[in-house]
Amino acid sequence: MGEERRMEGMEKKERAILVGADTGEDGNFERSMEELGELAKACGMSVEGVAVQKMDSINKAFYIGTGKVREVKEYAKALEADIIIFDNSLTPSQLRNLQKETEKPVMDRTALILDIFSKRAQTREAKLQVETARLQYLMSRLVGMHDALTRQGGASGSMSSKGAGEKKLELDRRKIEKRLAQLRRELDEVAKERENQSKRRAKSRIPKVSLVGYTNAGKSTLMNAMVDRYLQDEEKKVVEKDMLFATLDTTVRKIDMGNNREILLADTVGFIHKLPHGLVKAFRSTLEAVKNADLLLYVVDYSDTEYKQQIQVTEQTLLEIGAKNIPVIYVYNKADLCGMEQIPKRVGEDKIYMSAKTTQGLEELVEMIQEKVYAEYIRAKFLFPYQQGQGMSYFMEHAKVFGQEYLEEGIRLDVSCHRADAEKYAEFLVG
Repeated sequence: MGEERRMEGMEKKERAILVGADTGEDGNFERSMEELGELAKACGMSVEGVAVQKMDSINKAFYIGTGKVREVKEYAKALEADIIIFDNSLTPSQLRNLQKETEKPVMDRTALILDIFSKRAQTREAKLQVETARLQYLMSRLVGMHDALTRQGGASGSMSSKGAGEKKLELDRRKIEKRLAQLRRELDEVAKERENQSKRRAKSRIPKVSLVGYTNAGKSTLMNAMVDRYLQDEEKKVVEKDMLFATLDTTVRKIDMGNNREILLADTVGFIHKLPHGLVKAFRSTLEAVKNADLLLYVVDYSDTEYKQQIQVTEQTLLEIGAKNIPVIYVYNKADLCGMEQIPKRVGEDKIYMSAKTTQGLEELVEMIQEKVYAEYIRAKFLFPYQQGQGMSYFMEHAKVFGQEYLEEGIRLDVSCHRADAEKYAEFLVG
């Protein structure tokens, strides 16, 4: 069904109606429905209508009440909708029952996000991760997909004694399991490559800074502002769109801020309310850039009235991937849209109100970043004998050099360097 819908979507936009059940458990139900609409648009659909039902508990058979199912069926027919999208994960039986009753293709929030990811994945790793998540999602929904086939058979348990539906089900399951095993092997290879890259970066002692936050909060805009200011290379920019999940792949750029002060800046996939657990798990290796960061920049859309919820979702997702106890700077982005009298506005050492789009506050943010990631750097003087040119070259490349003096016994360097480097070359310390 998914492949057919995508082919049709190339010719015309699919007409969708959104359905949600408000049980009162989620205090952000309205916000969640708004996001569902944005997700549908990001998938190339047009939202024709919305149907919601307040309920005490979810209907196990249809998710919504049976009367509401009939209402949704008529609603979809009247609006000539091509598809019905539910704002939550549906069980295999709910999905099957709803499609049978409404006589329309039905999709849940998880499948919608997976569809977006499959369209946006660019790198080999992202494609492998998305396919893994899609197959895991499909695996749990195989039961009941072949009701049109007979289920008659003996009790021996052999393939020959099973009905056509059971044979098809088992063959599909085996096929998916085989493909998943292959994907895991390929992802392990990619993970090893990424680990080697991380080790090389760690040896360079260049501080690692990761952009994290809600999708569409402005992470890529901030990345591109840094690239514009310090690299001035259009080819180094990342995709930047006013759209949910415009960026899926982790992109790392070396930003030279001058005076031998460099950082490795990583732009990562955005988070969202009800992000499927399978996707978080699938993208775990990609998000290693977050776990191994020396500093996290929490990019928050301050113009969004629900920005506090964005922070909660970000923190919860980071907790899931094991990224905690890492220093943070809260970047309240899009402050120019909020009528603030003072922009940029720095609050202490870990909060700034700014605008990545207009670059208001960019210099102040860079100053904050340097204060954080270079906290372990000290001012020191070294005297390297002329035959110790390797040590001197290391500091010329990895430290901020304030001065150098050629003496009879060697070269004296006045530098700001990492404390670990000072300890490594302690025998050459002077003064």
